[in-house]
Amino acid sequence: MENKPRIRLFAVLLKATLLFVLFNFAFIFTHDIPFGKLSLYNVVFPGRERFPFGEADASYNMSIFDLEAMFASHILAGAPKELDEYRVLLIGDSSTWGTLLKLEQTLAGQLNTTAVKACGRTVRAYNLGYPSISLSKDLLILDHSMQYKPDMIIWSTTLEAFPWDKQLTTPVVANNPERARKLIAKYHLAMDANNPALVKLSKWDQAFVGQRREVASLIRLQLYGALWASTGIDQIYPKDYEKAQTDLKASADFHELKSLDDALAWEVLDAGMSANTTMLLVNEPMLISHGKNSDVRYNFYYPRWAYDTYRQLLAERAAAYQWHYLDLWDLVPASEFTNSAIHLTPSGEALLTTKIAEAIQSNCK
Repeated sequence: MENKPRIRLFAVLLKATLLFVLFNFAFIFTHDIPFGKLSLYNVVFPGRERFPFGEADASYNMSIFDLEAMFASHILAGAPKELDEYRVLLIGDSSTWGTLLKLEQTLAGQLNTTAVKACGRTVRAYNLGYPSISLSKDLLILDHSMQYKPDMIIWSTTLEAFPWDKQLTTPVVANNPERARKLIAKYHLAMDANNPALVKLSKWDQAFVGQRREVASLIRLQLYGALWASTGIDQIYPKDYEKAQTDLKASADFHELKSLDDALAWEVLDAGMSANTTMLLVNEPMLISHGKNSDVRYNFYYPRWAYDTYRQLLAERAAAYQWHYLDLWDLVPASEFTNSAIHLTPSGEALLTTKIAEAIQSNCK
């Protein structure tokens, strides 16, 4: 009777363990490889019209902080610039991204459907907003977006983006520490490149075991591509939601500041506005309450003293540097905000679109 070869289970397990250990630590040497660029979007699936954000399976979307992956999933990464295209990139927070707005209702969507003409070309707007409020986050996205050859960048912002304590703590910035440090050095920003808010990975963190969640997130984002392609859904639209506050606390507090002197990151704004393209700075619309304690605060975010001071300082800076600047803070009535003092209804967004379209046409080059 022929003897069957014996399987040496211990030897197999030992070899498998050694191979995994080698793979685990060899993964450290792939740290500088931009895996986020490897994407099925714009190849197998259409690119997303706004950056991935969210944590609900029903939205076929998720938050991811890998900047390469964010851009690789976006329609901009797969859009060669046409000869008759006037390319406009929209930078900003969740109001630009379009919380509670369908794609065609966002600022980018409405600009594209109205077929705005600028300098004899058709405006094609790309939504690069991301739902967090920080000038440094905007600068990170703006700086990376320059490779896509914009004719104009429209940067919508608000006072909440300016305090120094928000510049390095925003997740997109904190999780892109090397990019953040390069911007600090490039623009000589008065920020600590070794700030503990910037994620510092140990060798173990850089190994596969430490990076398994990030790898899984990249794979999961690709899997959502099929569902996004078939539905066009990228966020949940609840039938009911809590309306933005109009009855406010009788507090004049803003980030525990007594004044705005040296409290705002103006130099980060200056860095972004120095980009080598036409820049349009927009002080975005916000809800102006007429409810309880509205004599003290405009809304949940802002006491009147802080916001009035900010508007004056921003206008003076824009004039001094001869920026293209729109102050649209009071453009939209309180009834046209949804769940936040900066999130607009489709009708509110239409009011904004009209003003932005006019500004694009008058400032195009």
